[in-house]
Amino acid sequence: MFRFLLSVIVLLLIVQPAVSADPQKPNILFILVDDLGKEWISCYGAEGIKTEQIDHLAARGLRFTNAWCMPQCTPTRVTLLTGQYPFRHGWTNHWDVPRWGAGAHFDPQQNTTFANVLRDAGYKTCAAGKWQIDDFRVEPDAMQEAGFDDWCMWTGYEAQNSPSAERYWNPYINMKGKESKTYTDQFGPDIFCNYLIDFIDKHKSQPLLLYYPMVLTHSPLTTTPDNKGETDKRRLFEGMVLYADKLVGRLVKALDDADIRKNTIIVFTTDNGTGGMSNRRQGHLVRGGKAKLFEQNGTAMPFIVNCPSVVPGSLTTDALIDFTDILPTFAELGGGTLPAGRVVDGKSFAPLILNKAKEGPREWILSMGGGPAVLRNGRVVPALNYDDRVIRDKHYKLWIDSSGKPIQLYKVSADQWEERNLIHSTDPEDRAALRRLTAIAAQFPEKDAAPLYEKNPPQQWDQKPGIPGEGKQQKRKQKTKQ
Repeated sequence: MFRFLLSVIVLLLIVQPAVSADPQKPNILFILVDDLGKEWISCYGAEGIKTEQIDHLAARGLRFTNAWCMPQCTPTRVTLLTGQYPFRHGWTNHWDVPRWGAGAHFDPQQNTTFANVLRDAGYKTCAAGKWQIDDFRVEPDAMQEAGFDDWCMWTGYEAQNSPSAERYWNPYINMKGKESKTYTDQFGPDIFCNYLIDFIDKHKSQPLLLYYPMVLTHSPLTTTPDNKGETDKRRLFEGMVLYADKLVGRLVKALDDADIRKNTIIVFTTDNGTGGMSNRRQGHLVRGGKAKLFEQNGTAMPFIVNCPSVVPGSLTTDALIDFTDILPTFAELGGGTLPAGRVVDGKSFAPLILNKAKEGPREWILSMGGGPAVLRNGRVVPALNYDDRVIRDKHYKLWIDSSGKPIQLYKVSADQWEERNLIHSTDPEDRAALRRLTAIAAQFPEKDAAPLYEKNPPQQWDQKPGIPGEGKQQKRKQKTKQ
């Protein structure tokens, strides 16, 4: 008997390190779909399509109705990484670094990401999908410096390298420790998903941060392994949405198979509105809202948080959050420390998703940034000194143009499609809302910042000064109808 007990004790001592993941540090899987609005997600009222895996997360998790992105790729991505608004981090407009270069990049000496914060807190970190804000030819360690231990990324469309344009079939991919190359006869979204699944299997005994910025459903339209013979444009896009949904299901299954699902907080969202395609939602025809500031197709994105043992299920919240809140929320969830010496505009909504609070921390949220950035004096700068923006509280939303003037006011709690402009209303409640939101806007700098970076060495493919639109202060058109 003594020998038996001794052997059991020895066995437990041997096995314990392999299963000693810190229960106080939940795994985090952050899924960011590219260019997809609520009108394509069935649990948000999309018609004619069924996103079963995403719906499953919502049915057993917390579904947000008022989660704001920035209206375009680069402003959103830098915002969610840094916890800062575009007027502060400077990427107020789109700049595709691999394609346009000019020495610009996401400078790790000037920026801290949520991955840096969580890696410092003891997490193993991995990213797979789309990055866009560094050129891996120039910065082979960009992902490592941004806080990721491992990665599998589409390189972005690199200037003077045609194969790099491919993100779907025959994708051009950069993996840690390998040269970027084409993966012939393979489907990029599968490669990215498989990479994350392999990472889960290898590191499931440690706290994990998994960042999955999908390449789906961004243009160009493509077939998937499930509809290789399709040619109809609308059905092609539907197929891309359904394949994104399928990949969500594959990742959830991988977490189940690794027996870490109960300790994994899944965040599902999208980076901006749909790029071009229209669909019906809640009885309305909703046109693609990428780069637009309208509530229901441009700024308010699907946002779902799910964790069986932690996050309350089958609930919907109207709490206000925006993408600056992601870094501080992840930091609180993972026991990380906010970056010293850097302003973080966001506020943690961790207590809300952990069922320790009934309301979020925000009284207002902001969205801004769109159109192309420009080159001036050899540097990337915002196209305008002050980008147009929208601010909202629980009930009202104010539009402000690029001169800083309030131009539209909507009571979105009663007018979600923004059909009745109240900017000239004499109603006391409307006037009070106008004063309140205008006062918030007055707190922002009078001039938006430019991106902060030490220029990379010049390359032969760099965009040269004198590009169309350089130096012009053209206002983007403000549409009053969707």
